[in-house]
Amino acid sequence: MENGYLTLETGEVFEGVLIGAEKDSLGEVVFNTSMTGYQEIITDPSYAGQIITFCYPIIGNYGINAVDNESISPALAGVVIGDLCETPSHYQSINKFSEKLKQAGVPGIAGVDTRLLVKTIRSRGTVKGVISKSNEAYVPSTTKTPHWVEKVSTKKMQYFKNSGPHVVLMDYGCKKSILNALLEENCAVTIVPYQTSYEKIKSLNPDGILLSNGPGDPMELKKWFPEIKKITQSYPSLGICLGHQLIALAYGAKTTKLAYGHRGGNHPVKELNTGKVKITAQNHGYVVVDESINEKEFAVTYRNVNDQSIEGLHHKTYPIQTVQFHPEAHPGPSDTEYILKDFVSQIASLGENVYAVK
Repeated sequence: MENGYLTLETGEVFEGVLIGAEKDSLGEVVFNTSMTGYQEIITDPSYAGQIITFCYPIIGNYGINAVDNESISPALAGVVIGDLCETPSHYQSINKFSEKLKQAGVPGIAGVDTRLLVKTIRSRGTVKGVISKSNEAYVPSTTKTPHWVEKVSTKKMQYFKNSGPHVVLMDYGCKKSILNALLEENCAVTIVPYQTSYEKIKSLNPDGILLSNGPGDPMELKKWFPEIKKITQSYPSLGICLGHQLIALAYGAKTTKLAYGHRGGNHPVKELNTGKVKITAQNHGYVVVDESINEKEFAVTYRNVNDQSIEGLHHKTYPIQTVQFHPEAHPGPSDTEYILKDFVSQIASLGENVYAVK
């Protein structure tokens, strides 16, 4: 293996060995604290344009299987790991982690002191970095953020037949697990591109709307906020992660970027009406600003135990609910899978379109 370097825009350089695709790569350097689930993480479209640092020291020990991809093509910019395991042991394994990266065209670097790198990110805040053969790589300070949602959203509508209620899944970078969770609840699902209009969705005659997770700054989608507001005022709606932020923004709230985001499978979240704490899977860099919520319209339903940030909202008039975390998990705990089940039960019990607020 050839020596390589991760160079941060703040000047720090981390040495390791190059794995995966043989090319330089620029991205926002973030870290994920999950102990398992590296296959789901590298195929999650929400990581588009980012270089993921895995906190867990050994990656690749159970290989890559044929069922756990969250998307067809990984959209992340790169991977940073400590120890690379090239001799995976699992009955479902069909490939090595390093080979998966290579086939997907994703560069990586192994043998890095990831503990020091994570401490650096936590002290500096999320920074851009370059994976390269050179220890003097230039990190360009781009001012314009790419429109990552446009890159990962579906380009055409896809319909999945089923006997239950019809859910339109607005794809901002949707994980396969969200689709699977809806199908397991017997929903018929139409996946639509992120910029689909209210009129087009109305013509699909849905029973409910789910706004998916996705990458990047939610303000990149500002021009579609009026459409999102009309859609959610007309049908029972659930927003997950980026979908949560978009619904809040569409109703006049604001978002802000966290210093280094919430990414991992062990984030404690308190359900405010019961006082119970759930352990959740999270992957986001932005949060809804507390003071920007119109308390006459929305009630906060969940809060992050660690930093008290908003983790869920419920509209007081319309059947709209949002969560900042991932109730479908994959990877992560299934403490909050009831949220998707309750959403489907709600739209099913109300009957076909009789509850739509016109």
